[in-house]
Amino acid sequence: MSDHHLLTVSGLSKFFPVKKSTLLGTKQQLKAVDAVDLFIKPGETLGIVGESGCGKSTLAKTIARLYEASAGEVIFKNTNLTELNQKQLRPIRPKIQYVFQDPYESLNPRHTIGSILQEPFVIHTQLNAQEREEKVKHLLSTVGLPEHAINKYPHEFSGGQRQRIGIARAIALEPDLLICDEPVSALDVSVQSQIINLLNDLQQKMNLAILFIAHDLAVVKHISDRISVMYLGSIVESASSDALFKAPRHPYTQLLLEAIPTPDPTAQRCERRITGELPSPINPPKGCRFSTRCPIATSECHNTRPPLIVTDGQDHQVACHYHQQSFETWESPWDY
Repeated sequence: MSDHHLLTVSGLSKFFPVKKSTLLGTKQQLKAVDAVDLFIKPGETLGIVGESGCGKSTLAKTIARLYEASAGEVIFKNTNLTELNQKQLRPIRPKIQYVFQDPYESLNPRHTIGSILQEPFVIHTQLNAQEREEKVKHLLSTVGLPEHAINKYPHEFSGGQRQRIGIARAIALEPDLLICDEPVSALDVSVQSQIINLLNDLQQKMNLAILFIAHDLAVVKHISDRISVMYLGSIVESASSDALFKAPRHPYTQLLLEAIPTPDPTAQRCERRITGELPSPINPPKGCRFSTRCPIATSECHNTRPPLIVTDGQDHQVACHYHQQSFETWESPWDY
């Protein structure tokens, strides 16, 4: 592990057993996350993007040990989390916190906001009731909610306000890493930007590292320092936010970028689109995961899985046999 990485994930896999459906009863596995490598430095945001069903949320939950990994390592501050039991994990849990997609489902409807936000302090600190209440009031102020919210219940708040409460709970114990699993996808567009700005502000104040999961590339570009593109359980490209948008190397990334709506109706748009269905993660393609839908795939792509290799500098990685050719023969619509 590099000394300046807060989190290093190597070869991480999460397979789920599938009911026996074949004649001979052979065991099948759904390969939700398949040999993923990534890292996050202190204070930076790594965005993970990809289509629904590509394994983004499973990856996040496996990193946070909400799921047990099938293989691989999750190194957090030089500690391999995959080797720890629940008792050993307990002192580390406050340092890795989770913000869920649906703020209404993740907040107990029977508890007041004050009770919900006091819970981390009850479990992990020795603070008395008055000290805990002061902490809760400070948390509410930090996420832009009024002090009188302390006596209200989750149903009395809008979706955006509930997500602010979820974020307040996540930052209560001053974590080093915040895992945000599609935190704005259930919110109105106008509210999304407010939550993104809140996360940016908190990151600056607390030197937070953020793993930000989303399927909307425009949202991810706004918040991320680096972006990893995920397809069918694997990372196919990883680069700085600027590099990924200006010079995407993987055909899948290029097609995702071309699918983003443009505000200019007169702009010339490429007509290329991702065609075909996402293959089943129970029986993924033998070679490159994207080969069944890739417009430039060859027999090598169908038979040999390309490794994630460094290209265009240390921080740009791509898993494509023809990453040079694919970029040179396709013009990016994002040259700005």
